Amino acid sequence: MSEAWTPNALCFGRDLPGAGAPCRVEVTEAGLALRFASDPAGTPAVIIPFDALTLGAGGFDHDQLVVKWGLEGTDRTLYLKDPAVIRAFRQAVPPELAAHLERTAKQVRQSRFSRRTIVAVGIGSLVGVILLLWQGSDTMIRLVVDRIPIEWERALGEAAQAQFLAGQSVIEGGSAVAAVEEITKRLSDRIPNNPYTFRVTVVRSDVVNAFALPGGYVVVFTGLLKKAGSPEEVAGVLSHELNHVLLRHAMSRIVKTVGLVAVVSILVGDQPGGGMTKQLAVDLLTLKFSREQETEADLGGLRLLHRAGIDPAGMIAFFERLSEHDKLQIEILSTHPMSGGRAERLKAEIGSLPKGEPAPFTFEWKTVQAAL
Repeated sequence: MSEAWTPNALCFGRDLPGAGAPCRVEVTEAGLALRFASDPAGTPAVIIPFDALTLGAGGFDHDQLVVKWGLEGTDRTLYLKDPAVIRAFRQAVPPELAAHLERTAKQVRQSRFSRRTIVAVGIGSLVGVILLLWQGSDTMIRLVVDRIPIEWERALGEAAQAQFLAGQSVIEGGSAVAAVEEITKRLSDRIPNNPYTFRVTVVRSDVVNAFALPGGYVVVFTGLLKKAGSPEEVAGVLSHELNHVLLRHAMSRIVKTVGLVAVVSILVGDQPGGGMTKQLAVDLLTLKFSREQETEADLGGLRLLHRAGIDPAGMIAFFERLSEHDKLQIEILSTHPMSGGRAERLKAEIGSLPKGEPAPFTFEWKTVQAAL
């Protein structure tokens, strides 16, 4: 996929993934030109004529254009949020569809006005008190997060993963994938009452990083595998990321970020693949964890390594060795800023762990790196 080709919409249908299929939409004189991220190179765009379309609105604040059509017995629903595409669409549609578009816009304005009025009249000063508590109470956020079903969290992670992997070079098999899967299994097998099934994807990139999404979707960059001096160092990074999932840190950040309206929607039960899931999928990839959450993931990751029979010193060794190159402006775990204090805290934690004999992995690390 070329760099210029990037998805700008999500398409849904019975024969498409539940989290939606990333696609690119362009406006032409004849209608909408649609290409999917999964299409082989050179596949021509599918043209959906304007007279086949019906329009609506969606999203948290009705800021997405929802386009539906049915051709050759297949129903499709397209969610558009790109302002440039929506403007081009409004300029190109025929008069009869333009009138429909204007009626939809009017309904959106009325819906927004009514909702805001009800909230203002019905809640009033109580909202200010709740918002004050909301911003300052991690306990309240934790209570809300605990009410979110794992199935909904998994659907959100799947949608975010699909958004990220569109256009990425994914390694489907080989020694690197097998090594990462073995490390992940060693870790996950030692998690008591684990509600997650961790799914690992290896992406070809020089970025020295790995990250985990809600529901247990894990992405590992080949830059991390090339830079690490041992599999124990990679295991340290992965253990840290798995603990973000287990502690539901991403869900906590989402709840704190989107506010009360979204929280109410979560509590009443937004279904997997529903409007909230689609809306949050892209935003999730840009969320950053707090310093407290990073510390929790560090310490929890270290203890998990110990339970899995993996030398936890590899975690610190990796961070310390890479921190020596900060002055060279190498991109090193940019979402996980290291500091001397964090490293010292991890060393103190290792000293408090019971003595154990680490077990080796079944693969040869140098062979894995040579294959990359």
